[in-house]
Amino acid sequence: MRHAALIKTATLTFTLLAALPASAEIRILQSPGGQVGPFLDLFEKVRESGERVVIDGPCLSACTLVLSMVPGNRICVTRRAALGFHAARSVDRRGRSYAEPEATELVLQAYPGAVRNWIASRGGLTSRLLVLRGRELAAIYPRCR
Repeated sequence: MRHAALIKTATLTFTLLAALPASAEIRILQSPGGQVGPFLDLFEKVRESGERVVIDGPCLSACTLVLSMVPGNRICVTRRAALGFHAARSVDRRGRSYAEPEATELVLQAYPGAVRNWIASRGGLTSRLLVLRGRELAAIYPRCR
């Protein structure tokens, strides 16, 4: 039996469907991203759990850190999966956004090589959202069975 969970904090909104331990699966249904810290904490727990990650919808921005934190052989994608990448940025107290080039480079280097190559082939990480989906995504991560 499956149960749905909505994890919501001030800095993280992440919708996933978690199965009971018998199926050992975390399903990402929709994540717009958010601050990096909560995602790193969450994906560290997922990595330690040994559970498989099913990307079954949009996984944008900080959500894509799952690719860096969970071994690739435990990640699969559905036809609805989409990964969205952009350069790191911060927002100051006045709400102004500014680039974080050092953080962008760290995140980029943490992605698996095939993902880094795909990003590089599209001009690298900028403020523009790059979306990896469909056949291109399935060439990097297997389709879920």
